[in-house]
Amino acid sequence: MGFEVSEKVQALNAQLEAFMQEHVYPREKDMREFTLDQNNLWQTPPWFDELRELAKAQGLWNLFLPKEYAPWSPGLTNSEIAVVFETMSKGGYWASAIFNCNAPDRGNIEVLAKYGTPEQQKQWMEPLLAGDIRSAYAMTEPQVASSDATNMELEIKRDGDEYVLNGRKWWTTGAMNPRCKVLLVMGKSNPENPRHSQHSTILVPRDAPGIKVVRALRAFDSFHSPGGEAEFLFENVRVPVSNMIKGEGCGFEIAQGRLGPGRFQYAMGLVGIAQRCLELMCARAEERVAFGEKLIKKTSVQHEIARSRCDVEQARLLVLQAADAMDKGGVKAALPYISMVKIVAPLMAQNVADRAMQIYGGMGVCEDTLIPEAFTQARFCRIADGPDEVHMSQLGKLTAREYNA
Repeated sequence: MGFEVSEKVQALNAQLEAFMQEHVYPREKDMREFTLDQNNLWQTPPWFDELRELAKAQGLWNLFLPKEYAPWSPGLTNSEIAVVFETMSKGGYWASAIFNCNAPDRGNIEVLAKYGTPEQQKQWMEPLLAGDIRSAYAMTEPQVASSDATNMELEIKRDGDEYVLNGRKWWTTGAMNPRCKVLLVMGKSNPENPRHSQHSTILVPRDAPGIKVVRALRAFDSFHSPGGEAEFLFENVRVPVSNMIKGEGCGFEIAQGRLGPGRFQYAMGLVGIAQRCLELMCARAEERVAFGEKLIKKTSVQHEIARSRCDVEQARLLVLQAADAMDKGGVKAALPYISMVKIVAPLMAQNVADRAMQIYGGMGVCEDTLIPEAFTQARFCRIADGPDEVHMSQLGKLTAREYNA
């Protein structure tokens, strides 16, 4: 199967690549230095918003919403979104936020576009689309295996015209950012219902009384500033009944709908950052001399580059296959491919970044390049949104069912 890119998307991607070359890559070192300085914890550098405004003015904004979400979508298919996602992700985890295409906001926006009421969309989705606020998705809990979405124990209990929330959440990405104004919280509202209808998803203002930050979590000794990873305690947090998304008992459906498309998008992001590591290792091998010759003359280095290119190309094609299946048959038709890309892309990016580290030597493990960030991001993604083992079990069951039909 071939994947042809339309002239429109070729032009858009060329415009995006030019923006990356002119504005993003030159700022990589500045961003690393700013976020590593603990005096700047949870803050955003002043030039960051200038880049966002420039991207918005050039139409490089909200490129993640597929065309079925008109009028909010730029009109791209999932296959076309995959192409631009690879390009914007070559700048590392922070680059996609310049184009308002960052997680968890893009998944939360899609939830509100698909399931939200007009009032919820006006209050929360429109400011998110404008880039005026940020959001977080509170699903994972410290006391249960959260890879099983039906395990969530945070209590959502109705009391008159309000819901009351009690429980704990952690690894709530983006919630430490002062610009984060709303949480999408998944919890148990109907314990008497069948297993997949016990949970709900509800909108909770970040500053609601009763929300306490237990701590900011470090991933590989990094706070992931400015967004961060928060552990929360919810103690009698009250929100209006109108904040419930879709209805009681719909939390599992929303979680599956949110996480499915998001997995292919960030899988293509991992392809992008792996491609960048491949480009960096090629440049390093050409310029670095050891034992009287360039590294590129070493057979072992040639093999590492070759292996990395094979890995990147294979993962790219798999993600494009997932996006194509989603375009033609929706999330349900794409389920096997969504599991495949979640299994393949993070490990692929981790391995490519590891080879780049080895070729760079000491420089490859310090803050002078994005390679350590690429490695840790990829490793983190092998757990986030469901660990490898869950997706392999899911894929194994789907495959056996398909082949034995």
